[in-house]
Formats: sequence, C-alpha cells, structure tokens
Amino acid sequence: MTKKNDVHEPAPLALWGGLEATVNRVRDNYFSQMDQNGHAGRISDLDRFASLGITALRYPVLWELIAPDGLDKADWSWPDERLPALRSLGIDPIVGLVHHGSGPRDTSLVDPAFPDKLAAYAGAVARRYPWVEQYTPVNEPCTTARFCGLYGLWYPHERSDRGFVRALLNQCKGVALSMQAIRAVNPRAKLVQTDDLGKTYSTPEMAVKAQFYNDRRWLPWDLLCGMVGPEHALWRYLRDSGAAAEELQWFRDHPCPPDIVGVNYYITSERWLDHRAEHYAPHDVGPEGYADVVAARALETPRPGVAPLLHEAWERYGLPLAVTEAHIDANREDQLRWLLEIWQAAQQVRRDGVDMRAVTVWSLLGSYDWNCLVTERKGYYENGPYDLRGPERRPTALATLMRELATGRAPSSPVLQGLGWWRRPQRLLCPPMPFGPALTAEYVTPPEPGRPILISGASGTLGSAFARLCAERHLACHVLTRQEMDIADPASVDAAIRRYRPWAVVNAGGYVRVQRAEQDAERCLRENAQGPVILATACARHAIELLSFSSDLVFDGSKGSPYVESDPVAPLNVYGQSKAEAEQRVLAVHPRALMVRTSAFFGPWDKHNFVTNALRTLAAGQPFTAASDLIVSPTYVPDLVDTCLDLLIDGEAGIWHLSSGTALSWADLARRAADLAGVSTGRLLARPAMALDMEAAQPVFSALGSERGQLMPPLDDALGRYLAALDGGLGEFKQDCYNSAPWPGSSVGRAED
Repeated sequence: MTKKNDVHEPAPLALWGGLEATVNRVRDNYFSQMDQNGHAGRISDLDRFASLGITALRYPVLWELIAPDGLDKADWSWPDERLPALRSLGIDPIVGLVHHGSGPRDTSLVDPAFPDKLAAYAGAVARRYPWVEQYTPVNEPCTTARFCGLYGLWYPHERSDRGFVRALLNQCKGVALSMQAIRAVNPRAKLVQTDDLGKTYSTPEMAVKAQFYNDRRWLPWDLLCGMVGPEHALWRYLRDSGAAAEELQWFRDHPCPPDIVGVNYYITSERWLDHRAEHYAPHDVGPEGYADVVAARALETPRPGVAPLLHEAWERYGLPLAVTEAHIDANREDQLRWLLEIWQAAQQVRRDGVDMRAVTVWSLLGSYDWNCLVTERKGYYENGPYDLRGPERRPTALATLMRELATGRAPSSPVLQGLGWWRRPQRLLCPPMPFGPALTAEYVTPPEPGRPILISGASGTLGSAFARLCAERHLACHVLTRQEMDIADPASVDAAIRRYRPWAVVNAGGYVRVQRAEQDAERCLRENAQGPVILATACARHAIELLSFSSDLVFDGSKGSPYVESDPVAPLNVYGQSKAEAEQRVLAVHPRALMVRTSAFFGPWDKHNFVTNALRTLAAGQPFTAASDLIVSPTYVPDLVDTCLDLLIDGEAGIWHLSSGTALSWADLARRAADLAGVSTGRLLARPAMALDMEAAQPVFSALGSERGQLMPPLDDALGRYLAALDGGLGEFKQDCYNSAPWPGSSVGRAED
C-alpha cells in the first residue's frame, strides 16, 4: 500500500467509469437502477464502455440481486458472464457488493448480524472470482446511514442519531470483515472505499453545527483506519448515540485502511448553514429553524471545488485518492465543464504531491429518480455519457470528452470556454452571503473567449429564445437581424461567417404565416427553402455545425397516429412544401446538419402564442375559438431550445422530432392550460376546422412522435413551468386582453414565429 511519504513514479491519471446500480429499499419495495437503465439484460453495454477509454469500472455484484434468498440459492449466472467480459476488454472491475442497500430481506443495516452476513457473501464472491482485485463492499456508508438511519428515507427508516450510528458501524464492520474474507482468498485484493466528501460552511451562529458535519464526513474512513478513540472529535457523540466503547475499540484492533480513498463529489456536497431563515425559501429551512442549502447557491464567492477537499483527505490519511463519482445534473455544456474542472483539479493536486490515482465518470448510463432521493419511481432521468431516452444508447458530448481525456488529447468542445453555472452570478437563489477569501483562481483555470454560435432571426420567437438561453447557459452567441445576415444572400452569409467565426449556426428565422403563404409563395420559398440551403452550403464549406427547423406541416395527416422521423412527407400547403424542400436540400449538401421538426409553440416570453392568447382571452371572460379536430403536439419553447442546444453540442445530425410529447387538439390544449391555470373554460368554443375559414389546407393529425428518442419533458410538466414563469401572472391577462376573433388553431406556434 502506497503511503504519503513513499517515493514512486506516478502513473498517469486514470479515467474510470461507474454504473449507477443502486438497489435501495423503501419499506417493502426495492428500487433497482438496473431495472430502469436496462443494463441487466444488455451485455453489449460493456463494449461501449470500453470505447470510452476507461481502465476500471465500478461494477455491481450486489448481494440483494445475487443471493436474495441465501448463499445456498445464489444465482451467479449474471456476474459469471459480465466479469470475464470486462476482463477480456482490458477493464478492471471494482466490484461493489452493497450500493445504498440494506441487504436481502432477512437483514438490515441495524441488524447485529449484518456485518457477518455481508462478509460471508463477500467471501463467496472472492472464491468464485479469485482474480478480481478491487472491491467496494459498501458504497457510501456515511451517506447511506444518514438516509436509512437519520432521515428515515430508506429501510429500515430510522430517524435518530442512534439509528445513524448503528447503521454506520454495521456497514463499516461489514467492510472490514468482508475484506478479511476476500483477502483470505486473494491477499492482493484492494479496498476502494467510497463516500461523499463535501464540506459545510456557515454563519458564526451555526459554527458548532457546521463543525459537527465536517467531523462526521470522515467517520467511515476514520473507523476503517483505526483512528476513532477517546481523543476523536466525535467519540462522545458516538458513545451517547449507542456505540459501546468495546465496539469502537474493535476497529482500532482490526484496522482496514482503504487502499484507495474514494471521494464522491457533487455540487450538493458543499453546504451552507444560515441561522437567518428569512433569507431563504421555506423548503430550504429545516425543522430546527435554520437554512441548509447548496453552498454554490448562497455564497458570494464561488467555492474552489474539489481540489482543497482532496488536499484535506490526503493530509488526514496519506493514502492514495481517487474521485469515484463525478456527475452533475445540468445542461450538456455544464456537464462537460464539471467533468473537466474535476479532471483539472485532480491533475493539479498531483502536481502538488498528492497520490491521486483516477477520476471516475458517473454514471455511464445515467441515473433515475435521484431528484427525489430514489424514494419513488417517477422516471426522472439524468443522462451520462450515454443517453437512454431512445431505442439506442446515444453517445453524448461527454463520451467524446472522456475519450479525449483518456488518450491525452486536448478537449475539443467549443462550449468548454464558458463558466459552469456554479461559478456564474445567476447561480444565487438568495442574497449573496460573504464567506472566506476568493480561492477559486488557485484551482480553476479561467475560461478563454470561445467561438460563438450565430443565430439568425433576432426578432422572432425562436431567435429571441436562443439568445436568452445561450446567455443563461454562458454560451457565446451573436443574434443577427436580416440586415446583418440575410440567409438567402450567399455573400451576406459568407461575410457573417468570416466576421464572427462561429462553431455553429442556428437558423431560427424564416417565413411563418401559414395562411398568407398561399398567396405569397415566392417569398415563403425564398425564406424557408432557398435561404436554409444557402446557409447549409456555407456551413458545409466552413466545417460549421448547422441547426435548422422544419414543421409538422410536412405531413398530410393521413397516418392517424404520431409521425416519426422516417415517415414520408406529403405537405398539403405552400408552407409545408417549403419546409419539405428545405429538409431534402439542406441534408443533401450538409449531411451533418441537424434538422428539427416541431410544432405548436408556447412559452412565457412572447404574448402571441396560442396558449398565452387562450389564457388571456378566457381570463378576461371573452369567448375563445379553437379547432377541435386538428391534432398537434404542443412544444414548450424553453425546453425546445435547451434540447436543441444539447443535441447541437453532442454533434447530432439528421432529422429529429422534438415536442412536449402529447397529441391533442388545439381546443383541448386551451382547455388543459386553462384547467391548470384555474381559468374558466366556460367561454371556450371548440369548432371543427372547416368552420374556421382557413385558406391553407391543414393535416387533421400532424402530431409528432419520435423513433430517435423523447428528449423533452411531458406537456403537463411544461405547462406547469410555463404558468410559473409568466411575468406578472394571469392577472395581467385581464388588463391586456386580445380581441376574441376566432383562432385558427393551426397557424400559430409554427417553427420560427
């Protein structure tokens, strides 16, 4: 085992991967991540993992899944297939035995027999796979003990310090006994002991509580290293919470120091405690009356990140370190920035003399329902290097970054130049709290100015939404008017590209008046077909990514069910014809272009979309008419823009269908929005399209499905966020109502309003 003062030639920083495989118990229900991510039945994932350049993989051989009814009935068929496959791919498995679980039904974390039962299982694993050298018998014992024994979220749902301490001691003793059993088979076996390593900051009034939390975070490693005696800062707490002196002495008599201290680090790992509860939202204030929030959301000076915490762990233990979980639930560019920042921090501490071994990308297939701490199965998904929201596992830009880090290449994504949200002023959710010196520069490489995104259509719904969200996401962009770049003029396009040197162009402009296009076909075709093709030829010539938009009106509605990307187009009107022509010509000259079909826009930032008009008119007590027999798929503009930017960063190409996922009529859309807003629908007039005197022929069913993946949140979720985001709320509708002319129900909300 490498010690702090050993002299050695360090190997390069390794890239590891992790598979989220939590099996946690909530009362009598078990929640299995592998049931949701599908890996349990998909050995082909391992080939994809190998392509990322990882040298080791945190991989489950979980007690609850292999031997739920006892070792004599264990089913080893799954790891029998998977572990040798990893070995043949050149990936070292770091075998996990319990991951936020409590064992089979005949035990729990507060069962005195838990440590011995776990050790028996660990010995059986080692005997079956004697070549495996790295183990994590229990993942995050401190975190799991808090959730199971202190907060009552997971089985056995204890809510006391005694419950926490009992769960923690049982897990740590289980780790030590498991390693004894494993090393009896394989003396070379190594312990990779993981836990969340954060830090708590506070106002002076909360300093005692903060110090307690900062002492508590070390407990699993302290116990395993035999460091908990009467001199320990939490000795009295442990004794008062039911720990006998002799069981604490057991750890000193049987030390089991980790071969690698595994640090799991999240944006939520660093906390801020504040006695001034009035500064915070009610959900941030606990029963004891103080606020406990993510430090990045409260502190005036951004914290420096994981590097100082790694230094603390090194100074405390002098043992090799690895970041064993690095993940953030964020937009794509911030996922990239988070991983790169942690990788750079690991490189920095190595230069400072820390024995830093690896950074682990977590989780390769994403994770489910951690927004509710896996207490319910809601299907909330956070993607990783692979996105599972489609029939195929789609590699994201994270996969590209992993390959670059693994092979020593410079990261190539143009969006890495921006600041992550945790370093931007907009991160704050309360009045900024001054705390400590500005340490950031020591550990964080400041971003350099990057190449921008060019956005056409500055005055339209989409153009303005892209400008707003690029600014929020710290993506450099220039939003151009037609005078600054006329996409139908080759010279104008080429001049703009040469001036701004973008890495991508978003065509958010165009002709949007569906009804008028029947009498203005030449202009419609110029703006919707000829212009995008000129833009595509220029982007292809300059090797620039292109995002352009099409419409559900490329279809004739005869299918009678949601259209997918490969369905043949058959437009009924001039507008649809212009879009269909653009699709074909753009992808012919620039196959790497991303062409997004969408429809029926609504959003909080313009007053002219269908949903806003419906709510405004109905709230004012005026009649509102909408088509009852034209079926569309509404699209929430902020979600559309965010998803498009993620796909653009991922380098996706071809046709994608993006919408909020629900097929319904215009009249039903108005009704659903009004019901959620608490607005009466008594004056909503649902009429057949034939009665609405529309000049352009309309498909009766143009809803969009997808064979590539449903990436946007569902309609009701979107409508709820739309209502919450409305400036001034519904009250402004009554003071600014529109005339109650019949609403055509299909000429609004099209692609570039």
